[in-house]
Amino acid sequence: MNDYGERQQFRLLETGTPVKVELDGINAPAALTHTDVVLFAPPRPTPQGFAQRLQSTLSLCVTEELQYRQDFLFIPVLVGAGAALWFSVASPPSDVVLLVSGLCVIPIAIITRHRQNALSFVLAILALLLLGMLLANWETRRVGTTVLDSAVTTTITGKVERREVDAKGYWRYTIALTSTSGPSLTRLPNRISLLSRSREQPIAVGSGITGKARLSPPSGPALPGLNDFAFSAYFDGIGATGFFYSVPKALPTQAATMDNVGWLETAGSWLYALRSAIAERIRSVIGGDAGAFAASIITDERRAISSETMEALRVSGLAHIVAISGLNMALASGIFFVGMRMVFSLFPGFSQRYPVKKISAFAALLMTFAYYLISGFAVSAERAWLMMSIMLAAVLVNRPSISLRNVALAAIVIIAVSPHEIMGPSFQMSFAATLALVAAYSFWSRWRGNRERLFIARPPFWMVASSKASAVIGGVVITSLIGGVSTAIYSIEHFHRITTYGLAANLAAMPVMSIIVMPSALIAMLLMPFGLDAPFLKLMGYGMAMVIDIANTVSSWGGDATIGRQHPWFLVVSTVGFLLLTLLRTHLALLGLPLILAGLVLVPLEQNKAKPDLLIYEDGVLVAFRTDQFVATTKRQAKGFVFDQWARAVPLPDNHVAPVMVDDNKAGEREDTAEPTPRRPAGLTDQQKQEVRDKMLLAFERTNGFSCQKNAWCAGRHESGVKVAVISNTALTGKACDVADIVVTSRFVPFSNCRSGALLISATTLRKTGSLELWLNEAGAPVATARAAMQDVARPWSIHRAYDWRSKTSDGEVPPHIETMLADRP
Repeated sequence: MNDYGERQQFRLLETGTPVKVELDGINAPAALTHTDVVLFAPPRPTPQGFAQRLQSTLSLCVTEELQYRQDFLFIPVLVGAGAALWFSVASPPSDVVLLVSGLCVIPIAIITRHRQNALSFVLAILALLLLGMLLANWETRRVGTTVLDSAVTTTITGKVERREVDAKGYWRYTIALTSTSGPSLTRLPNRISLLSRSREQPIAVGSGITGKARLSPPSGPALPGLNDFAFSAYFDGIGATGFFYSVPKALPTQAATMDNVGWLETAGSWLYALRSAIAERIRSVIGGDAGAFAASIITDERRAISSETMEALRVSGLAHIVAISGLNMALASGIFFVGMRMVFSLFPGFSQRYPVKKISAFAALLMTFAYYLISGFAVSAERAWLMMSIMLAAVLVNRPSISLRNVALAAIVIIAVSPHEIMGPSFQMSFAATLALVAAYSFWSRWRGNRERLFIARPPFWMVASSKASAVIGGVVITSLIGGVSTAIYSIEHFHRITTYGLAANLAAMPVMSIIVMPSALIAMLLMPFGLDAPFLKLMGYGMAMVIDIANTVSSWGGDATIGRQHPWFLVVSTVGFLLLTLLRTHLALLGLPLILAGLVLVPLEQNKAKPDLLIYEDGVLVAFRTDQFVATTKRQAKGFVFDQWARAVPLPDNHVAPVMVDDNKAGEREDTAEPTPRRPAGLTDQQKQEVRDKMLLAFERTNGFSCQKNAWCAGRHESGVKVAVISNTALTGKACDVADIVVTSRFVPFSNCRSGALLISATTLRKTGSLELWLNEAGAPVATARAAMQDVARPWSIHRAYDWRSKTSDGEVPPHIETMLADRP
């Protein structure tokens, strides 16, 4: 009897119905036909009623899930959920409460883990959630990054740990800070990231560096619910960002300092120097965006790719190629593994005597590890390396290499080592794509195994060729479709956009990546130590240029749909549904579909809510009026990192109204930059203040637009009648309070509110609240509701906002009038 017949027989025996089973050559009694036999089983009572049938079906499905140990797959899910919960709440449990709870619950859960009852099930869930929270708490304390509290101009001295060039030829250095002068900082960040805006000869990794620089704390969310860059900077060990005012100077590294450096730090510096040298070699041989693109998929240095090319890759849905992810790692290791087996096949005597498959797998394991070492240790590369290592190790021990269990093991390792990664889009999108692909492969394997198939002993050539071609094309189509759909949830949540032509772009680009780019890259890297890599790098560059052409062509079609900021529960509900759909193997997986649909229903519901009328960035410089027809800002151009986030999240209309410049002499004008040059406010006479007051009153006659005087003030009136003044000269704050309803100042002022009753939002306030969005009402009662980006500044990555360097004390309280304004939620 064949396998299909056995499964059919035993499945139908459970219901007590007659079953026809093929004998496959077994002699049957004379009373039966020569091909069939009828077997009978005692009838089994079936439950009556829908509720009983449903209960019986659920019980059978749960039993099958447990028999196949699908519960193991939920271990990283629950541990990650605990970590995410700890990072998300404004006030997590105290260390004592968390530790005592873990010591009480986790041992009991381990003892009762074999009992199949509700109590052991609940205890296991609680134990894994507490374990995730403990890991998150431990990582936060272990990192302990000192974050700069406020912007400052100082002379820094330190050592270059990393460096990376951008598309303009500017170098960004990651510096281990040793000292500052003029002024000397009391809270010295351990590590800073500085941009040098000059195309000088770069300072080598490991060398000393000094120069006058502008330092600023890592920025918070651009709006409530958006990405907090201070969070990722804290766990990356970056305490400040900024730029050099002039060309930084190299300093000789002190011998005493070198003696105190451990071997691990020395090895890290050597690896980053090697990574930088490889990237420079690739860019110099290939050149242009193709060279920068090629360097990014080998060393993960992405800054050298021009903004136009990166935007084309994003719009076309090919941005995932830039990161070192499962695609790159799988292609590299797979090509190496298959290539070694092909080489061994040329020596049949050796191949018959030794396990060449395992030898090839072990060599591919070493190659994959080397790839990871020069990749910069990004989470996508870490996840891909762990996955490929587990798959290749499975080959060594004769175990299935592609399974959800391997994905779960990789997730467990990453969450245990770096729990904060679960909050980022890289972790979520890479694991979502991997889970979906592996789950689809498992489902397809089970489905094919349960069906009869037609086998032809000697099929004709045309049938073999067409079968192979359809398998390759179908595999690329299905893989691209599954990968795009599975990551759409997280693209909507984090980037507020979705690409509609990603399938077409991936269908065109994947063959180029698989046939030209990755094989050439692998051979070039193997030959680079011998100086024979140039021809293969050139061939790789041609492939990269083809991918860029594909991205530009597809992006020209449009297809970049802006979705907007999502409901707070969208990600949670959609992710739970996605995990149920991919991790379960029985009909219970269908429970994920209603949850995914519920998450999608939240998208239009959130977009139909009233949009904010006034947006204020945390620096107090960028302010915008929003209407249904246009957006008016205090900046001349509708571009920039912050504005782009606003445009996708709110979303903002395409029509931008620039400010009218007052007394603008045009001489010596600078374009708006992401980091304005700090200037000390000029002193003004009473007459000059009165003149400014009159100009503001004149500006308020213009509706839905700002009038500005450079480095002094901006003023505008919303269509609701609310008058807003944005002040960059402290001396003008009092006059602005007299004539405006809302006063926003980017400078420190000695008072917290206006005597006139106007709403004052100072730089001190914005440090504690972060960016603000306001729903305006009418003049006299200007703010109906408001939301702040920062819910609490007591967390380690935001506590620097409460520190005052003048008094050297911490105070996270906001002024009462701001607290009252934020109390009414929209």
